[in-house]
Amino acid sequence: MKNSHKYDYLIVGAGLYGAVFAHEATKHGKKCLVIDKRNHLGGNTYCEEIEGVNVHKYGAHIFHTNDKPIWDYVNSFVPFNRYTNSPLANFQGKLYNLPFNMNTFYQLWGTKTPDEAKTVLEEQTSKYRKIKPSNLEEQALSLVGEDIYTKLIKGYTEKQWGRKATELPAFIIKRLPLRFTFDNNYFNDAYQGIPSGGYNKLTEGLLKNVECRTNVDFFKEKGCLTELARQVVFTGKIDEYFDYCHGKLEYRGLDFEHQVLNLSNYQGNAVVNYTEAKIPFTRIIEHKHFEFGNQKATVITKEYPLEASSDKEPYYPINDIKNTKIFKAYQEMAKKETTIFGGRLAEYKYYDMHQVIGAALSKTRKLFIEKS
Repeated sequence: MKNSHKYDYLIVGAGLYGAVFAHEATKHGKKCLVIDKRNHLGGNTYCEEIEGVNVHKYGAHIFHTNDKPIWDYVNSFVPFNRYTNSPLANFQGKLYNLPFNMNTFYQLWGTKTPDEAKTVLEEQTSKYRKIKPSNLEEQALSLVGEDIYTKLIKGYTEKQWGRKATELPAFIIKRLPLRFTFDNNYFNDAYQGIPSGGYNKLTEGLLKNVECRTNVDFFKEKGCLTELARQVVFTGKIDEYFDYCHGKLEYRGLDFEHQVLNLSNYQGNAVVNYTEAKIPFTRIIEHKHFEFGNQKATVITKEYPLEASSDKEPYYPINDIKNTKIFKAYQEMAKKETTIFGGRLAEYKYYDMHQVIGAALSKTRKLFIEKS
């Protein structure tokens, strides 16, 4: 009997996992249809051009990796610039460099040498190391002491998680890197940058020869859509796929407040964190600095953390005991499906961009190269 399927793969979700999968499958002679419920492609990496500035609509996306093949892969679609993430923290109007390094220690204590900084840290942490940390606050104090914790961690973390630090498990902060060099580069990775012209260029390159449809809700048209293809690749919420039969998985969400300002430069840096609890947003992004822009106007975004609800995009999985148990139940169900589940929401796992690209490449390698 002749196969009646129009496509080899129906790919639900046009984020990085879906786009990379579609590109690789197409490259190996497979016919793909990519659908997305939003009115654009690219998932959370989507950029909107405002006043000539590429605005990261769903929060700052800074590409960084130690994996040269993945760096070469993304650069084959669009050249990446030399942007280096060097965020600042604003606490009560004073600025501190991040990550915690010799510049930060000088700003806090006036220390000028590594030995001086280590002496202060030892004084502040020694009394906390005598107890086994039972929560995030105790863990942080044992690692960095009162000053760094109070000014640069406590308020920001409590806003991010929507819970007191004393109510959060200690394992959330396994370690807090301390650099005893004057180095403000947030990431240690060998490769780092932003696509020249924005992330839409990367999406366009990946999906250049792929049929795509936006404003399509998979769950509203599931029956007819699945009949179109031999197999489904699903990158949405795994609990939604199974109609929440084991309960809803929890996420932290984000709300974004974008503003166009008639200024050429608002804060002089792409990322400034606001670490006081009384300030409701966690950070301000000034997008033009990602691409060294010199436009006459600037666009800033304030990020407000919140509990994800059905009408808000889920961002950060809450991988605690309760949610892990729920996810494992869905994972067992997924093993019995022919559908391929991949990406941050389908795997209920926080992925950096290079990791989700790597996961999609690994999956397609197994399907199209190792099996051939």
